[in-house]
Amino acid sequence: MQLSRLDKRNVRNGLLFISPWLIGFLVLQIYPIGYSFYLSTTEYSGFGAPRFTGFNNFKELTIDPILLTTVYNTLFYTALAVPIGIVVAIILALAMNQRVREVSVYRAILYLPSILPAFALVFVWILFTNPQYGLMNRIFVSLGLPFVDWIGNPRFTKPSLVILAQYGAGGPALIFLASLRSIPRDLYESAEIDGAGVFRKFFSITLPMLTPIILYQIIMGLSGGLQVFTQAFIISGGARGGTVGSQNSLFFYVLYIYQNAFKYSKMGYAACLSILFFAVSVIIALIVFRWGRSWVNYDS
Repeated sequence: MQLSRLDKRNVRNGLLFISPWLIGFLVLQIYPIGYSFYLSTTEYSGFGAPRFTGFNNFKELTIDPILLTTVYNTLFYTALAVPIGIVVAIILALAMNQRVREVSVYRAILYLPSILPAFALVFVWILFTNPQYGLMNRIFVSLGLPFVDWIGNPRFTKPSLVILAQYGAGGPALIFLASLRSIPRDLYESAEIDGAGVFRKFFSITLPMLTPIILYQIIMGLSGGLQVFTQAFIISGGARGGTVGSQNSLFFYVLYIYQNAFKYSKMGYAACLSILFFAVSVIIALIVFRWGRSWVNYDS
């Protein structure tokens, strides 16, 4: 098809306007992915020239005893953090959607923790859960509940991070709030005429209308959960191997990639781990999208 002079000018101007994004996408995303594929077939310490070793790094994956531990820790954390995070975000959105005075102030208060830096929240959490003088255990003891060492006992470290992750639920809650406010009031009025109560309206109208946003939050939550790093690195002391007590309870997959690359200078093996992580993430995303066809409601 022959383009007219006007069409050619429009295409040229369009490419010119998107060129900053296009250059950033090629340089900061496509090139690193391609270079990681190359490094995964080499032995490279970060200095000198990479030495080609074929698929030796991929063979090492099959006999790496630590790999399964990091995969288990990451999947365990993600399986808890994602659904709990969505439930908390929906509850916050429902609270933000109430017609009360000064509701904008309450929205700001609920949203504020989600914009705080992750490392700052982690340090506050360490003080809050400190086994000697932390406020959380004081509350537990005053309520007659058992004492819990949230950051020292390997049984509670991952649940502790799941609780900490809920401080960032304010961001998803705002997205749910926008979706709540877009639901036609006619649906609720018709349900009230039919005698539907609060719970019936929520499960028959509100929740089905939120399913596209729920799917979006599942994808974003999986992305964030599988890449959990900062919290575990600070709490467990990443330089010591991600250990808590005598077990690798906070040794997550991305932390393992970081240590191979920057602690053990095994850039090739770290790139191989990254390729595996990329492939598994794509497969999980495709499965979730496929699963979403059976329950996501796109009708307005």
